[in-house]
Amino acid sequence: MTAALIIGSTVCDVMIYLDCLPSREGDAHIDHQQWSVGGCAFNVVNILHFLSQPYQFVSPVGSGMYGDFIRRELKQLGISSSFSLEGANGCCYCFVESDGERTFLSDHGVEYSFQAEWLKEIETDPFDYIYLCGLEVEEPTGLALVQSVSKLEGQVIFAPGPRGLLIPKERLEAIYDLHPILHVNEAEALAFSGCREIQPAIEHLYQRTGQLVIVTLGENGAVAYDGNWYEADGFPTEVVDTVGAGDSHVGAFISARLEGLDMTQALRFANKVSSQIVASKGVHLTKEQQEALRTELKQK
Repeated sequence: MTAALIIGSTVCDVMIYLDCLPSREGDAHIDHQQWSVGGCAFNVVNILHFLSQPYQFVSPVGSGMYGDFIRRELKQLGISSSFSLEGANGCCYCFVESDGERTFLSDHGVEYSFQAEWLKEIETDPFDYIYLCGLEVEEPTGLALVQSVSKLEGQVIFAPGPRGLLIPKERLEAIYDLHPILHVNEAEALAFSGCREIQPAIEHLYQRTGQLVIVTLGENGAVAYDGNWYEADGFPTEVVDTVGAGDSHVGAFISARLEGLDMTQALRFANKVSSQIVASKGVHLTKEQQEALRTELKQK
């Protein structure tokens, strides 16, 4: 049985590193730039993959130079892309300032689209977790995505992201009706709940979904609530690049739960993985880091 189903985009991240973004009409020199394979769903799968967890990846890849780059990178990583589409694959311009904070400008292509027929062959397959990202739900094909996922067997884990409030309200309510695990950061929890304090915000979201709510708190770790509170400290580190931190936290949490770790242990492990991601450029850890994390997870 494939334990995790990950649905969403794989994109070319054009990583641009600079001291700070200029103001409007400003001018700045960058330190350097590089291309890196990314995208929220890919970032989740990337963690599952190097931690040797079973998964199925539904991620369309388009044409053009970005699509060609994605195919080469996925092949090198040993991750299969599900569907090849004729339309152009887009990219994400990731501006990373000297303190590690990132700003995204995205050019969405066919990698953010969805077709219901992609899930037809797995409609009867049970999954432990089904991952959805707010970016795909926001797209014109997002309603079809939610409707298709509602027919599957498995615990949905939904990461709405910073643009989550741009998802049409009826579509967001349809996701809540699936009783998903919500995975958000502190700012997102406050925005989605309309609360000013984090504890009532989490409790408010739990009342709506009736399911676990996970909130990442950066260097302060993470908390979760499902009627009981769970807390796990963070792993302070020198922040180099925050791209993919939340996505990697999701992937590590899913991996830990698939290995049978309890809630607090899973949060702690996810915090550790995320701390290593933010201390690196992009979302790719060294082989040595991957092996150490894989060994640690298997021994818990």
